[in-house]
Amino acid sequence: MLARIRTAALHGVDARPVVAEVSVTQGLPTFTVVGLPHGAVREGRERVVAALKHSGWSPPPRRITVNLAPADLRKEGSAFDLPIALGLLVVSGVLRPDDVEGLGFFGELGLDGGLRPVRGALSLVSGCVQAGAARVIVPPDNGTEAAHHRGVEVRVAASLTELVEGLRGDRPLAAPSPPVPRRTRPRFDLRDVRGQEIAKRALEIAAAGGHNVLLLGPPGTGKTLLARRLPGLLPPPTRSETLEVVRVHSVAGGEGASEVLGGRRPFRAPHHSVSSVGLVGGGRPPRPGEISLAHRGVLFLDELPEFGRRTLETLRQPMEEGVVTLARASGHWSYPARFLLVAAMNPCPCGHFGDGSDRCGCDAAAVARYRARVSGPLLDRIDLHVPVEPVPFEVLRGGATGPSSDDVRARVCVARERQRRRLEGTGAQSNAEMGPALLRRHAPIPSTVARLLQRALDRLGLSARAYHRVLKTARTLADLDGASRISEAHAAEAVQYRELDREMRTRGSFAGSGPNSA
Repeated sequence: MLARIRTAALHGVDARPVVAEVSVTQGLPTFTVVGLPHGAVREGRERVVAALKHSGWSPPPRRITVNLAPADLRKEGSAFDLPIALGLLVVSGVLRPDDVEGLGFFGELGLDGGLRPVRGALSLVSGCVQAGAARVIVPPDNGTEAAHHRGVEVRVAASLTELVEGLRGDRPLAAPSPPVPRRTRPRFDLRDVRGQEIAKRALEIAAAGGHNVLLLGPPGTGKTLLARRLPGLLPPPTRSETLEVVRVHSVAGGEGASEVLGGRRPFRAPHHSVSSVGLVGGGRPPRPGEISLAHRGVLFLDELPEFGRRTLETLRQPMEEGVVTLARASGHWSYPARFLLVAAMNPCPCGHFGDGSDRCGCDAAAVARYRARVSGPLLDRIDLHVPVEPVPFEVLRGGATGPSSDDVRARVCVARERQRRRLEGTGAQSNAEMGPALLRRHAPIPSTVARLLQRALDRLGLSARAYHRVLKTARTLADLDGASRISEAHAAEAVQYRELDREMRTRGSFAGSGPNSA
């Protein structure tokens, strides 16, 4: 007898449709799983047998063959436990073939027959739908996430016994738990940061246009404090953005999916000891890295020069394209990586170079070597270089000043809506994502602005990429002001944020007289 159960296999952040074919034939009792099963899939035989016995059933004492089709697709994870167990119940006569027709299943089985959650639930539901399922039954802890997939009915079952009773019609299967309410208030408020008006302005520009930021200043000046408030300045994620991020976090097996479903954008802050695999993704089996977990959110790299040089260089392609593609001997995987980078660094190894005190003992060569750990091509891809200076005592002890995160986010949302209308149908969602062709169309500059930018280009030695990024920043400044065209004031302010370009040009290296040298 042969049974077919619809399910799915993860491949990157997507899922491929899979059919678990269970066959029972005459012969010595054996249990074989074929179809490129790896790791937890092979071990699932023992879980399935134990779960069936503890639930009151036993697999038939015959030759059992399970084929996970298509057979040339690698299968990873424990999500195939439930489809295999149901196939055995069908060939054993406990369930009829009609009981599982048009349904999709995935889930891990405990030895007692309980259903446990698996990673990638949202993607797996999509794969089951592609396999022809009109209704998908999942473990309870995967139910809320799975229910966000439109166009399919989702039900949950806590155990194999409960599921069989539901399939027989003895009891109705429960609906998933309702989604968590969305939290719109930022976790950290910008008004908590004393002083640093220039840096606050830069964060507003970054949020409004999706621009990358580098905060440069001595320790204790508030760089981390500022970075943690950037997610609260971004517009709430749209439904499509939320589902994109949930798929990544769910496939990675982390806890970030619930935060995103609650209305918050991701904030990732990996330690500087992170490997290139941990940052961009990989491993066996491949998993998303930190840049993909920061998709549609913020990636914060504190102490930027302390990261490995080769690790930092892996950021260059994803920063341009918004996606990371891993090419391995076993296949290719692509993960989304449209993140907003916020990096922070000290001006020198000891951190006190140029802070107005006598504590720094670093010579010019040491400062140059320290800053040279961050390559020019990577700096080229960072739009805003922002000095963060020590805050006077009078400002520290004073009350909260300046706009709140809610106030800034309201302005950011208006600027983003202007960009959305202007860039609709182009594939870009923010000014930072515009290519040269879109820049020529949507960021034209009058002759007076062109002359200003030419002087800046000659004086700072900007590359073509840096020049385009200045234009994108100027376009964002115009959007914040509600202007249809870029003015000289917008261009001049955008040029001012190329701090490190100025130092490199005027001193031939990063070893200037301080983080704010002109």
